[in-house]
Amino acid sequence: MEQDVALGVRRFGRVNWLGLYTLAAREVMRFAAVWTQTLLAPLVTAALFLMIFNLAIGPRRGDVMGVPFLTFLAPGILMMTVIQNAFANTSSSVVISKVQGNIVDTLMPPLSALEMVLGYLAGAVARGVAVALTIALGLWLALGLMPYAPGLALVFVVLGAAFMGALGMVAGIYANKFDQMAAITNFIVTPLAFLSGTFYSVQALPPVLNTITHWNPIFYLIDGLRWSMIGVSDSSPWLGLAVCAAATFAVGLVAWIMIKTGYRLKA
Repeated sequence: MEQDVALGVRRFGRVNWLGLYTLAAREVMRFAAVWTQTLLAPLVTAALFLMIFNLAIGPRRGDVMGVPFLTFLAPGILMMTVIQNAFANTSSSVVISKVQGNIVDTLMPPLSALEMVLGYLAGAVARGVAVALTIALGLWLALGLMPYAPGLALVFVVLGAAFMGALGMVAGIYANKFDQMAAITNFIVTPLAFLSGTFYSVQALPPVLNTITHWNPIFYLIDGLRWSMIGVSDSSPWLGLAVCAAATFAVGLVAWIMIKTGYRLKA
């Protein structure tokens, strides 16, 4: 009898696939229901960035690392948009649930901490990949840009979305109010995204800033995607792949620990 009771605590096996699927589906439906904000708006924003940079400095800038300026710029803008949307997907989901007081609806079901992390990340990765495909289609139509290594490009997009999705979970769990979430976005996430080689080659930076940039995981995401799309980069894409995978695992581990311990989630 005692064995039956122990086994009956979780009647879904070692992994609660139904619960994991339900949480992932909820996260996907959250952004799919407002696709004009989550998919169309990033495409418009990326197009505006390209147009403004082309009008402002494009004709005078010349080639960068042997490729036209807009071609060099496009992968950076694509990855920047992907990571911003992935971060927004998980951070907004967690912090809104906390502020509205319905985070208990996510904590009560028989989901392990790992299953919760994977469920949230599934939504972030789905949104990131959807945004990437939308912008990539626009780049192909506008610039005729085709990925140099499409398989590796997809890997970097998935890693970027997973990394920032996990970081969004950490930020959402830490923040108790919307203004705290806004501060994290404005003073941490946005500077990391902008100062990571999105709009320039790090070879143009002074030695100190060049060294600092190489400690930024987002630099390797952008640089790796740039190599995957146009065949040029400031560092080895394989080094970038290793750094991004390690950073994603580390941040995901932090998110898992925060959920496992109930940090800022349980009263």
